[in-house]
Amino acid sequence: MAAFSSLTDRLSNAFKHLKSKGKLSEADIDGTIREIRRALLDADVALDVVRSFTGKVRERALGTEVSDALNPAQQVVKIVNEELTDVLGQGVDRPLNFAKNPPTIIMLAGLQGAGKTTMAGKLGAYCQKHFGKSPLLVACDVYRPAAIKQLQVVGEKLNLPVFEKGTQDPVITAQEAVEYAKRNMRDLVIVDTAGRLHIDSDMMAEIEKVRDAVNPAEILLVIDAMTGQDAVNAAKAFNDALELTGVIITKLDGDTRGGAALSVREVTGKPIKFCGNGEKLTDIEPFYPDRMASRILGMGDVMTLIEKAQESFDAKKAEELAKEDELILLCGHYEGVDQRIIDEWDMEEISIGDYILTGGELAAMVLIDSVSRFIPEVLGTKESATEESVYSGLLEYDQYTKPREYEGLAVPEVLLNGNHKLIHLWQYENSLRLTKERRPDLFAAYVEKAKDLTKDEKKILEEIVSKA
Repeated sequence: MAAFSSLTDRLSNAFKHLKSKGKLSEADIDGTIREIRRALLDADVALDVVRSFTGKVRERALGTEVSDALNPAQQVVKIVNEELTDVLGQGVDRPLNFAKNPPTIIMLAGLQGAGKTTMAGKLGAYCQKHFGKSPLLVACDVYRPAAIKQLQVVGEKLNLPVFEKGTQDPVITAQEAVEYAKRNMRDLVIVDTAGRLHIDSDMMAEIEKVRDAVNPAEILLVIDAMTGQDAVNAAKAFNDALELTGVIITKLDGDTRGGAALSVREVTGKPIKFCGNGEKLTDIEPFYPDRMASRILGMGDVMTLIEKAQESFDAKKAEELAKEDELILLCGHYEGVDQRIIDEWDMEEISIGDYILTGGELAAMVLIDSVSRFIPEVLGTKESATEESVYSGLLEYDQYTKPREYEGLAVPEVLLNGNHKLIHLWQYENSLRLTKERRPDLFAAYVEKAKDLTKDEKKILEEIVSKA
């Protein structure tokens, strides 16, 4: 099942009858609005949200931006897309709020079964990979059987430490965890609090005490996308009690309706910061309202796919893989690899770029070649693997080999005099010049971050920057 699949189908049907019309009447628009309203209600979107949303769409659809448009049907779809984006949180700051003085404390709250414990691990691993954080998971669910063990298993799989003190008072455990993090250079503390099957006063009182004890920078409500209107009611209650800073939607991969995501943001006024989209511990991604709106309308999510491809394989990843004792590369051909094999082996899928090859053999050869360079003693020195343009941020300098002269073209004299300092400065200047000419984006980034330069290097950089 795909997130919002039912809603996507219903909305697509709502727009079908518009495509053949060169001009839209008020009756056409009202008919479309009725279909949109039914689609949203069937998706379990809160009634107040439906009313507000369809009212805004109707008002804009009856205006000049549609009546004067060359393609009125497309303009209506554009309006719906923009209003969906607005409902989902357009213009809200997405990143997590990290504390100026570590550790940053993130507290997860929610009903039992929402996926808080698993999400604690997913969020920790995401922050470690993308923000360079050192997470500590804290087990403060002392009521649900095996809750602590579950967090320990998650932590072990992700190589993240777990702080637990059994059935000790969760408030004391949370306080001790923060002190432990300070002593052990852990700059991110993620507190997994207890949930209940239903909201009750005891549950809220305990969570409030934990919040007051550790003063978290983020209080994130974990909502199961498949709970529909119950998610909205829970969001209201938790927000009233805790003053949430954001929401995480789990199980979007299993919800064909998606009403919770559309409703929670509108009802609480708090941003949806992340979403869980699968059972793997890597299945977490930031929530982008504009991209989600495009998904709902069946327009796809090109940006997310591109980003996944871009981050899949680079020099850093190659260096990480080189540290493994053993690598098994499974290459698909034509149709790829059977999904059952991928699931059974819990395989990591790697892309070397955003294009299609006949098979994975060539991609595997690229990976093998890149990884092998980082294996000790493959290259003459360790520095040979890291003295590349991908590390410096500059394009590599011009290369010269034997003979000294070829068809009247000579090797630059500076490279022949044996003065290593002068040779280095020539190579540095050459790299700067080439990067500025061919990749001004890389050059600008290098200038901004350049540090630890020698006096001579600084002089050369200033000269290159000053040249038109």
